[in-house]
Amino acid sequence: MWRQTVCAIINFVPELFPPGYRVGLNAHLLSLTQTYRGAGINGYIYQLLRHLPAADGGFAYAAYLHDPRFEAPNRLTVRRSRWDTRSPWRRIAWEQTRLAVESRGLALLHGLAYATPLAAACPTVVTVHDLSFLRFPEAFRPFNRYYLGFITRISTRRAARVIAVSESTRQDVIALCGVAPERVVVVPNGVTEAFCPAPPDAVAEFRRRKGLPERFILYLGTLEPRKNLARLVEAYALWRNGARSETGPTGAMGGSEGVKLVIAGAKGWYYEQIFARVRELGLGDDVIFPGFVPADELPFWYRAAELFVYPSLFEGFGLPVLEALACGAPVVTSAASALPEVAGEAALLANPEDTAALANAIGRAMGDPVLREQLAVAGPRQAARFSWSRTAVETAAVYRAALGLPAPDRRDPS
Repeated sequence: MWRQTVCAIINFVPELFPPGYRVGLNAHLLSLTQTYRGAGINGYIYQLLRHLPAADGGFAYAAYLHDPRFEAPNRLTVRRSRWDTRSPWRRIAWEQTRLAVESRGLALLHGLAYATPLAAACPTVVTVHDLSFLRFPEAFRPFNRYYLGFITRISTRRAARVIAVSESTRQDVIALCGVAPERVVVVPNGVTEAFCPAPPDAVAEFRRRKGLPERFILYLGTLEPRKNLARLVEAYALWRNGARSETGPTGAMGGSEGVKLVIAGAKGWYYEQIFARVRELGLGDDVIFPGFVPADELPFWYRAAELFVYPSLFEGFGLPVLEALACGAPVVTSAASALPEVAGEAALLANPEDTAALANAIGRAMGDPVLREQLAVAGPRQAARFSWSRTAVETAAVYRAALGLPAPDRRDPS
């Protein structure tokens, strides 16, 4: 009944909803700062705001956000809050009060990251990026896990549709949030055209300019417990020791001479154990921590690495793996959660809880130049299956399903 009521209001008061059904997008997590807050979920929000207006002409979009630097594309209205919602407390208060009021003028409200207002006055869609705070609660600060667990369960159960960024996350939403399977839809993330291979001389110049080693293994992402970085350090040490003691520096385990481990990314939380493990293993000269990497530099970091290793224990999607594949970097990643969905057959997979298995995968890749070349060729092909325009089109299709609308007429009028 409420869907028919919303549609009736839209039809009889068209000036409130030009030129179609008005969809609100809660984008208050958007941050265009060159910090770790500008990564991860932020990229999903930014790309949807840029691509949705062209995905389906039947909707008019209103983005609710705070960041004053965001420039809206055509057919996207921006509603900037006066509250500085960079503070989690103010953002939560704004979502549950002001956004609830705003929802009275919407046909549909999309919470782009976990949350929708408890008192929303229109149908809602909510995106779940992962449920790591339910799967690995010990890896989160108490307030974060309690709030995220509460608001995600409530928001998903009340939503007309839930978007999960992978099938792995979809299954978690069904099992851990108690949502009916038919209401949970997989819409994968995408990758931009900036992530692509580059000429060797340009890569060499970047490596020289940044003072990077000639040969290095790269991890890139936030430094936090579920990224499994202490085990990566241990696997790196095990590979080096095995390569030198069993087969020599250029043997089958892979030439380890001069190969550094670069762990790039901002410090998140509970990261002290990573640095402690480096010290305990005496790897202070071989493991490099360059810190946060600005978004415009990311492609060249992937390109400059001899191997990209992403040993995460749990991912809702795993965007760094997709970005590395798109850049033609050979990839070793986890055979866990959503990562096999992203990697397909274009990467080597290893049990993230088995240090020896991770070391063996590193050794296999580093010891076989032909394999590395095969992975470098397969990566961009796999990544081509994921685009932000596809994400936007499939997201708009979820809106139509939530409102009971037919698919858009995409016939060429000519």
